[in-house]
Amino acid sequence: MVAALIQKYVWLIQTFTDAGERGLTLAELQDKWEDSFGAPLARSSFVNHRKAIEDLFGIGIMCDRSNNRYYLPFAGDAIDMDSSQRWLVNTFTVSNMLSLGKERLSGRVSVEDIPSGHKYLPAVMDAMLKSSTLEIEYGKYTQDRTSTRHVHPYAVKEYAKRWYLVGYSEEQDSLRVYSLDRIRRAVLTHKSFRLPKGFDVDQLFENSFGIYIPSSDQVPVTIRFQADGIDSGYLRDLPLHRSQRETDPERHIFRIKVIPTPDLYMQLCSFAGRIRILSPEAVRKKMLAFLEKGCAMNGNNNENMDTYEKINSSDDSSSYDGNGMQV
Repeated sequence: MVAALIQKYVWLIQTFTDAGERGLTLAELQDKWEDSFGAPLARSSFVNHRKAIEDLFGIGIMCDRSNNRYYLPFAGDAIDMDSSQRWLVNTFTVSNMLSLGKERLSGRVSVEDIPSGHKYLPAVMDAMLKSSTLEIEYGKYTQDRTSTRHVHPYAVKEYAKRWYLVGYSEEQDSLRVYSLDRIRRAVLTHKSFRLPKGFDVDQLFENSFGIYIPSSDQVPVTIRFQADGIDSGYLRDLPLHRSQRETDPERHIFRIKVIPTPDLYMQLCSFAGRIRILSPEAVRKKMLAFLEKGCAMNGNNNENMDTYEKINSSDDSSSYDGNGMQV
């Protein structure tokens, strides 16, 4: 039900985008709707869809009362949308196109699967739209059993092929992050909640890396690193973090300002041999510890395994729990 509605919302956005600044009358829209969906579009349904599109995507379908034509203000220039709006529209539009053209494009389109989004993402977004508390059955990777949580779904965030629910946990009385692929059950309750004024998920994670919610005593640090020639081009096109700046293009030196997290160190280690941490020294040493642990873990003699056990026993990367919060 929710997935079908989202498909229709995306269709409306795309249709008005294609119509440009001139827009469409309700009658013109109804004709296009019937051609696409094989059913009439009532005025009341269109009114409800307009409101839902504004709530979900932050996109308002406007009406010029002088000629009763509906239009999107940014139809001629889609970059007027902010990044989250563009991402949602592009993601759902591509998904919709792939779904509609699955048979015709068979064997010609390949996308990476994000399994955690299929089952519970529509339910979570439905709860967000209705401001309804979610009751979820959740299990951590560090525990065998599951527990019931009552969560106010504030936002969803996609990171590293996983969808995450960001919300207030009634049981833990704090803001938490839940991986959707660890949810075993999700039910909308009749209990409503109020989104905190000014809440913005991008601002929440502005200084963090990955899906870790920073604690009040954590502050971002400026990390300077030098990349080789090939990877510098890659980093320009796909920055490590939104704060990334290139300070010396000739020497391929970059900087980011971020709170170091285990996800950050894993990302830095993926560039092993191709980037060099210039500062701060603590970050450089921590990255080396991660690399040494990997080397020791893959060693084939007792000396290497002894080194691994020593590093593993002193490693503090497990100081974060499975919800993206510090213990």
